[in-house]
Amino acid sequence: MEFKLNNKIAERKNKEIYYEDGKTIKLFVPGHLKSNILNEALNQARVEENTDLNMPKLLAVTQINGRWALVYDYAEGTPLDKLMEEHPEKEDEYLEKFVNIQMEVLSKKVPLLNRIKDKFKRKLTEAENINENVRYDLLHRLEGMKNHAKLCHGDFNPSNIIIDENGNYSIIDWAHATQGNASADAARTYLLFSMQGKTELADKYLKLFSLKSSIEVSHIQRWIPIVAATQMTKGNEEEQNFLKKWVDVVDYE
Repeated sequence: MEFKLNNKIAERKNKEIYYEDGKTIKLFVPGHLKSNILNEALNQARVEENTDLNMPKLLAVTQINGRWALVYDYAEGTPLDKLMEEHPEKEDEYLEKFVNIQMEVLSKKVPLLNRIKDKFKRKLTEAENINENVRYDLLHRLEGMKNHAKLCHGDFNPSNIIIDENGNYSIIDWAHATQGNASADAARTYLLFSMQGKTELADKYLKLFSLKSSIEVSHIQRWIPIVAATQMTKGNEEEQNFLKKWVDVVDYE
């Protein structure tokens, strides 16, 4: 495959995203770990092969001008976060659609994905910016969490849900997919809303997720310090202080 890369549609810390001939090209920055890129492709392939979820298909893992790239089908439509911003009067409607889609994802099983507890344990154990006593408490709490095998997206936020003109959805960016406890995935989404300063929406999401999943809010909240700590290991300075206040919460009960 040859690409001209004339139409950049987004840029992130570790990649540039282009549209070309009905395809999305994720072009990673030089030096980005090859293992992370291949892991994203593997996660995507495993979810594709084991579920019927609406998602752009992975077409190629390649190099363009010496840089690694992933090529996907292009997801036609508008990101749900943009729709929520443009139509604030429909926020509740869009939020319910969002949570319904998350419920569908969590209803699936992909046995070969990494387990979320194993991933979190590794991140916490290797973290250098977390107090030893806090690390011990979080690892102890993590060990006590129930083992589930639900498909967890790992970065489930409205920007990763594309809605077309007929109201159909497509889910993108499966780089962080794991199998595990639904409460952990909900805690991650709650933190994503909170980090964007959308506190009211975060609380509304938490209540709605609890209602639709029949999971008590307190169960989700017990995951929040763990998820916040794993996010801190990414070293994003802008997020550190915000996340630290969640990590330092001893207990919600």
